[in-house]
Amino acid sequence: MSKKKLLVIGYVWPEPKSSAAGARMMQLLEFFLAEAYSVTFATTASETEYMADLSGLGITSEKIELNNESFDIFLKKISPEIVIFDRFMMEEQFGWRVAEVVPEAIRILDTEDLHFLRKARQEALKTGKELTASLLFSDTAKREIASIYRCDLSLIISPAEIKLLTETFGVPQNILFYLPFMLQEVSEEKKSRLLKFDERRDFISIGNFLHEPNKDAVLQLKREIWPLVRAEIKEAKIHIFGAYVPQHILELHHEKEGFLVHGRAVSAKEEIGKARILLAPIRFGAGIKGKFTDAMQVGTPAVTTNLGAEGMGGENEWNGAIADSPEIFAEAAVDLYKNEELWKKAQENGYKILDSHFSEAVHSERLQGKLREISETIEEHRNSNFTGLMLQHQNLSSTKYLSKYIEAKNKNRP
Repeated sequence: MSKKKLLVIGYVWPEPKSSAAGARMMQLLEFFLAEAYSVTFATTASETEYMADLSGLGITSEKIELNNESFDIFLKKISPEIVIFDRFMMEEQFGWRVAEVVPEAIRILDTEDLHFLRKARQEALKTGKELTASLLFSDTAKREIASIYRCDLSLIISPAEIKLLTETFGVPQNILFYLPFMLQEVSEEKKSRLLKFDERRDFISIGNFLHEPNKDAVLQLKREIWPLVRAEIKEAKIHIFGAYVPQHILELHHEKEGFLVHGRAVSAKEEIGKARILLAPIRFGAGIKGKFTDAMQVGTPAVTTNLGAEGMGGENEWNGAIADSPEIFAEAAVDLYKNEELWKKAQENGYKILDSHFSEAVHSERLQGKLREISETIEEHRNSNFTGLMLQHQNLSSTKYLSKYIEAKNKNRP
């Protein structure tokens, strides 16, 4: 019996050690490998030094081109049962081709986070405005939500984003699927090997600097928060880690102030596990943050904002403290750093959040069930989403012919 086939159309090659998005993609790939799928990862992106070794996992990698019929030939050859688009931009470019060449394939959008929400929040912060409907109902929102409708299922990483899509935009619940990070349980044996309170020193901040909220958070630390913390704990240092550090962040390095910019971490969890507290004053963004689940897994409490903790803890107490003003944020960081009992309680809260929200076993079983349900009722499922059928029809009429025009133009180039 031949294996079922999965095609993932990636926005970039996955870099699990560089970003939460890369780690999330690897979790999805590993899920389908465990389900005995033959997996192909295809992308238009250039290879990078830090990309995952997909071939070592038995995953076939393919370089594909935009606006080129070679993709149709490739698609017909592998004839996948499931196609996953990594972010809505990939669905816009390749979704119509998938619908035309392999119409029976289940089309899944992995949103990573809602791009339009992140952009709207960034614009609100920049202009000092509230997050209004005029900012949310943007062109990016129209594109991203149209992509969600055109797919059979969209993977949404945060319950807050599910709520926004269903209540504010009226997206049907049956085409959305809540799927956060899928993480293995932290065993008691692993917990026993973690550094204890008095074996840890200093603070840490970590995040991929291609992601604008991470740049902003480090600037907030340097200008507003770290001077307040340092005034209370004069010997403390903060270690800044992250991939793709820009020059203006490197220039924040200041030994005498204990503000140390290191760049890329060889192992994010290892560095977080040495620190006593993780600091992340996130002021805009969307989705959920991999730095916090990493911290929970290695028993490191975190101080963040309400937006930073959004969609992660549910009814559980946060694994540290949540504060939106620099003064309260710094005070909470100092209290956690000095108070061992408070620190231990925060650590336990982190383990509870992992168990109740991010269980690999629980979410794998849920995803298995949803995929089975859709595959058994695909026609009925699609007919219940008439808006999606309509948008798919319109998309085939517009995007297709623009792409065909570009394709023909490229062929005729001397």
